[in-house]
Amino acid sequence: MAAAIGLDATGVDAASTAVTIARRKANERDLRARFLTWNALQLADLGESFDTVVDCGLFHVFDDLDRPRFVAALRDSTPVGAWYYMLCFSDLEPGDWGPRRIQQDEIQVSFSDGWRVEEIEPATIEITVAPGTVRAWLASILRI
Repeated sequence: MAAAIGLDATGVDAASTAVTIARRKANERDLRARFLTWNALQLADLGESFDTVVDCGLFHVFDDLDRPRFVAALRDSTPVGAWYYMLCFSDLEPGDWGPRRIQQDEIQVSFSDGWRVEEIEPATIEITVAPGTVRAWLASILRI
């Protein structure tokens, strides 16, 4: 998405298969983007700074111990004024299959130090299994 509008883009995923697929799609679309197989809990170890971070389905996979580690790594990898956009499973999604459901207050608490949660709005995530979509939260969070 970012590469398609001419921005520098780096994709990070712990799954090498996902990175391989992303590289193939970028090549097919003649887009320049960098893709790394990397642990997001160690994002700061890249030694890079990101002005915008887009998270589609990552935050909700972290447990209570890893969530603060991820937020700290994210904070260490973004300058003041950077934006973090997060799409995560919502606690409004019924059932207990799939990843953890996130409550709005969990987002607020997780991003209370060094961040300002500007907006959390209802959204959906498209998934590859039935039911096809799930209820989600789309959060816009500013690094302060």
